[in-house]
Amino acid sequence: MLTTIIATIFVIGLLVFFHEFGHFVTAKFTGMRVDEFAIGFGPKLISKRQGETVYSLRIIPLGGFNKIAGMSTDEEQDERSFSSKPIWARMLVIFAGSFMNFVLPVLLIFLVISNSGIDIPSNQAVIGNVIANQPAARAGLINGDRILEINGVKVESWTQVVAAIRNISDAQMEITFMRGDSTSTVTVIPEYTEGVNYRVIGVAPVVNKYQPGLLEAAGLAVKQTFMWSVAILEGFRDMFTGRVPAEVAGPIGVAKIVGEVAQVGFIPLLRIAAFLSINIGMINLLPVPVLDGGHIVTLAVEGVRRKPISKEKLQFFQMIGLALLIMLFIFATFKDVMRIFQNQ
Repeated sequence: MLTTIIATIFVIGLLVFFHEFGHFVTAKFTGMRVDEFAIGFGPKLISKRQGETVYSLRIIPLGGFNKIAGMSTDEEQDERSFSSKPIWARMLVIFAGSFMNFVLPVLLIFLVISNSGIDIPSNQAVIGNVIANQPAARAGLINGDRILEINGVKVESWTQVVAAIRNISDAQMEITFMRGDSTSTVTVIPEYTEGVNYRVIGVAPVVNKYQPGLLEAAGLAVKQTFMWSVAILEGFRDMFTGRVPAEVAGPIGVAKIVGEVAQVGFIPLLRIAAFLSINIGMINLLPVPVLDGGHIVTLAVEGVRRKPISKEKLQFFQMIGLALLIMLFIFATFKDVMRIFQNQ
């Protein structure tokens, strides 16, 4: 439990800091006055004024905020107020938070790759890992066995091994393999595994460790962040179009996932932090009032109309957006609780 709490605070704090720092640094860059930069909500634990800005750490570590002067039309306005700045500057400040949620994964993945390298599966027809209690393990296959034939057909690469297993039409298969200097044949009965529509026997190839240089590691980090972003975007699309069930996780679910990953190690924790950061960036860019994406749409409308949206209409749209977020929060929390009961 303690590991889960510490890991969750670390991950959420890291994500919130980078998101709010994006708003903060661009607000300063465009000449806006930032009265407070806060991590967390509720009463202040620590605060310090540096120049015109108060930097604070608050008691509830589930978010953060920048108090930028003049973001509300009810506030007194001056030349350094948010509302007094041109639309491009306001859009930049709003967009920068989500943008930093894509910068953070690049940095984290870069650290992971630089520290641990990358795993490259070998294409040799050699078993690198036999999963316990799976068909291959029950048949007696072990790590290091070189597969020579499957159902009498010679195989020379792992690609051919995978294809032969997936395309098997019989209820069982004969695998001829070499162990040391001796050759043997065993009967393996492939099984369907949850989440896949083909048969498996529970083996994985040999994995070689490759340590790239810093420049290559940076390129791989950008590529991995892009691939995850596309996959998450496609997942959102499939949920919104009804192609897949709406499987969402709320704070309880996220904490559970983070806690489980933290048990494995710090490097996997950095990976899940990178993945969650992309999710937060994507969600924040949705054109929903009260989210960053909603604010950007509002500013775009103001630019087209050449005048701000009325205070009444803006409040109405924000109430709708807030109601949607509350319903999503309740739905996600309900799903989290149901999953906990189902796993007991």
